[in-house]
Amino acid sequence: LVAMDQRNSLSSLSPFELRQIIRTEDPRIKTTTGLAYGFQQANVLLLPSALAKDFEAFCRNNTAPLPLLYVSKTGEASSGPLAQNADIRTDISQYCVYEHGRMLKTVSSLKEYSNCLKDMVCFYLGCSFGFEGKLKEAGVPVRNVEQQKTSTSVSCLPAGIFRCPLVTHLNPLAHGAPVHIGDPALLGIQDLSRPEYGDAVDPQPGDVPVFWACGVTSMEAVLSTKPALAFSHSPGCMFLTDLPDSSSPVGPFRLSQHPLLYSLASKRAVHKIRELEKIVAEDPGNRGISAIVLQDELLLSCLALSHASSVAITTGFPTHYMHNPPDETDGPPGAVAMANMLLSLGKQVTMVSDRRGLQLNQDLIDEAVTSGVLSAPVPLVTFEDNGPDSAVRFLCHDGDISKPRYDHLVAIERSGRAADGNYYNMRGINIKHLVDPIDDLFVAAKEIPGISTTGIGDGGNELGMGKMKERVKSLMPKGDLIACDVPADYAITCGVSNWGGYAVACGLFLLQNCPSHQRYLKKGLGLNGTAPPEESQRWTSGLPSVDKEESFLSTLVRFGVRSGKTGNLAMEVDGLTFHPTHSELIARLLKVTHST
Repeated sequence: LVAMDQRNSLSSLSPFELRQIIRTEDPRIKTTTGLAYGFQQANVLLLPSALAKDFEAFCRNNTAPLPLLYVSKTGEASSGPLAQNADIRTDISQYCVYEHGRMLKTVSSLKEYSNCLKDMVCFYLGCSFGFEGKLKEAGVPVRNVEQQKTSTSVSCLPAGIFRCPLVTHLNPLAHGAPVHIGDPALLGIQDLSRPEYGDAVDPQPGDVPVFWACGVTSMEAVLSTKPALAFSHSPGCMFLTDLPDSSSPVGPFRLSQHPLLYSLASKRAVHKIRELEKIVAEDPGNRGISAIVLQDELLLSCLALSHASSVAITTGFPTHYMHNPPDETDGPPGAVAMANMLLSLGKQVTMVSDRRGLQLNQDLIDEAVTSGVLSAPVPLVTFEDNGPDSAVRFLCHDGDISKPRYDHLVAIERSGRAADGNYYNMRGINIKHLVDPIDDLFVAAKEIPGISTTGIGDGGNELGMGKMKERVKSLMPKGDLIACDVPADYAITCGVSNWGGYAVACGLFLLQNCPSHQRYLKKGLGLNGTAPPEESQRWTSGLPSVDKEESFLSTLVRFGVRSGKTGNLAMEVDGLTFHPTHSELIARLLKVTHST
């Protein structure tokens, strides 16, 4: 109880007052956990000046584990703008001493090394301990602090002689937002009960693992480069700065349960994607679709697609069942718009077609590439039900569910299977004879870890809309009959399905230009800042535009594809010209995407 009272009395002191106590080697301060709440604490590493340039570059390459607060001048004992009247030789409660890449001992002062320090540079790196209080205020338990414990296979980006693994930590670090939320295996960590650093944390029921980059990465760098002499803080014994803590995580948004995966994005990007969702959910045809709209499905789908590396897209709704070809102009333009953006982001894209429409879809892809609507050809495949394992063998290499071929499936304006096994258009006419069982892929994906799915529709009878089938049954005309029974993980409802494809493309562009999201995708590794001009141009060229959509529409019409909607929802006017409803909507989406 006495020790606890002493600790509580220390917690009210300022960083300056605490540094003065640490300087006297007061035994009450063994670690700085829970001290100087509201102020940043720093990891510290002192290296020979000959290594300083390489290590500074290494820090700038790996900003999450090694966020630079200050780099001292050679031989400087004070800490510049970080703290007044500080002395790095005495103001940490315990230091580690390294010789030739091996930790030799710990000491409570570096004064005996004063001569050596004259040719050394001190690196002050952002750290965790000032951020714990914010999570506590928000009601988020920090297990390692509760249990009084401190703790990959991801590699840092090298610089000069420095290279080492990224060390992660089940502790909220003021290195910015987390680098991973969810299944540890996705970060290369196979067993949380056996950490490579520190103590194992005992998770409680319902806990979600959250990983921040850890300042121990700097110690790993020292061990890997083996300088003749180096010093660091001892884990848990940080340098207390006078800087207010301004760290703030964003999100998270859960993307999947198996494996458990969350994602992050900035408030600005999230707000813009929600604005896109509002625009495409408008109902100019007064068809009642607002009643079946689910909020944030566009945001979650875009986040999941941003994490994906290989995406399969399918479309095709044979509304004109007595015409050849029977398909409508809603669907293919949105599918191509998504494919084009995904290609611009360096992702693999495959199109999945009904067998009856294979040649038509191949011709459409070829024309899209020739006209510049699609930046590169994409593979076109079909799916046949040849037995109970057909879907798994299609989705996974050698039928092995641990080796998925795709990590996201997207269906846009694709006929969806109803509860009775048939496929219906909005008039309730059964068109099953024109539809291949691509729904089976979405059903199978539910049982394959690592594959997520998106459905985009405008009536409730499209593949993936099974997620809101009860709403469709009760609120849409002929809903009991036509409602799709097959759900997707994310179901985007739009006034016209093509609009959803355009919005997904814009949402992906926003996430690609969102520093918070990109940092999370890259596990906090790599340089922050503006992308090279050629990359920015490639992403921008991946966006939909009125010119691209009019060009692709003319191709569809030339191949005999007709609009499935009438009035102001029809894609074309007089059989060819893009309808103003659609051109105006694309302009609005692009205005939101590019606005500052």
